[in-house]
Amino acid sequence: MRYRRLGKTGLDVSEIGFGAEWMGGGKTPEEVRAVAEALRAGGVNILDCWMADPEIRDNLGFALRGHRDDWIIQGHIGSTWQDGQYVRSRDMSVVKPAFEDLLARLGTDHVELGMVHYVDSVDEYRAVMAGPFMKYVRGLEAAGTVGHVGLSTHNPDVAQRAAESGEIEMIMFSLNPAFDMMPASENLDDLFGEYDESLEGIDPARERLYATCEREDVGITVMKGYAGGRLLDAQTSPFGVALSPVQCVHYALTRPAVASIMVGAKDVAEAQAALAYEGATEEERDYASVLAGAPRHAYYGQCTYCGHCAPCAVGIDIAMVNKLHDLAALHDEVPPSVRAHYHDLAVTADACVGCHACEPRCPFGVRIAERMEQTAELFA
Repeated sequence: MRYRRLGKTGLDVSEIGFGAEWMGGGKTPEEVRAVAEALRAGGVNILDCWMADPEIRDNLGFALRGHRDDWIIQGHIGSTWQDGQYVRSRDMSVVKPAFEDLLARLGTDHVELGMVHYVDSVDEYRAVMAGPFMKYVRGLEAAGTVGHVGLSTHNPDVAQRAAESGEIEMIMFSLNPAFDMMPASENLDDLFGEYDESLEGIDPARERLYATCEREDVGITVMKGYAGGRLLDAQTSPFGVALSPVQCVHYALTRPAVASIMVGAKDVAEAQAALAYEGATEEERDYASVLAGAPRHAYYGQCTYCGHCAPCAVGIDIAMVNKLHDLAALHDEVPPSVRAHYHDLAVTADACVGCHACEPRCPFGVRIAERMEQTAELFA
């Protein structure tokens, strides 16, 4: 296992991390411990726990027992459990006990990384940074309960502000080829040139973010590196071809400022598939040739979240709505986290008036109005 410094935190983290979201769903504590032990044996030393579900927290606490000092924990502040479901909150009357519950269930008195949980609008970012939420986080840091302060977001504008603030030491950000790449022009053929490991072809906001994080020494840990598993299946990949876990890991680790990718693993086999990266050949890691060789027709009719459809007449963030739709559709039931992210959007798909003004701007021929109807039904 190779290790990287996580920006100005100074922590050396394994380049593959443990994204433990799938450690609930009826798994026994022993099953969870087996996954954690497989990763630990492979040299993994960083664990992310944003989940409020008491079952997952208890399972992870059992898995860490006797090995707490081997792990750097990203513990999220603002992820709460209310009436049997996950709720992202800034209400300090529930935020504080939820974080105390996290520590108790994990069997620890501190986390190395205290994460401001899921800030996905600039207005919310400003309110969090200037209000009682951040005052509480700073108090935790002063007490040693939190070693370093980080922030998680899917929004590159929020991440940009956090990276420039001087107050946030690291960022957890959703990063993969589907979220990053966009056509350089409105000519569809421009998307099918030769890919390399430069930033060419990446959404300009994301390109700027990665460069800023590198300049400001703000480390990045990656979430959604497989796009919720979508990239691993040709039928669900927006590129029409499947990438392997090794290729997805390599893509993330070749972005500037990235220190670790939090891989999701439901079992030991999936953990081992990610760990295979450490011994993989350059050919096995090569995502670029796979994408460059994708059939041109595969892109047509599929959203790659490029944003060319904007602006929406009623203010829907079409790319984000489509992204959440695709993540939700991978599962038999919509995951609570994806549902919460969707309902936190300022404008949801059910606001679509079916004007179709966005569709001529889409270089991929996506039937956007139809997708909005499907999404509204999915999340109803």
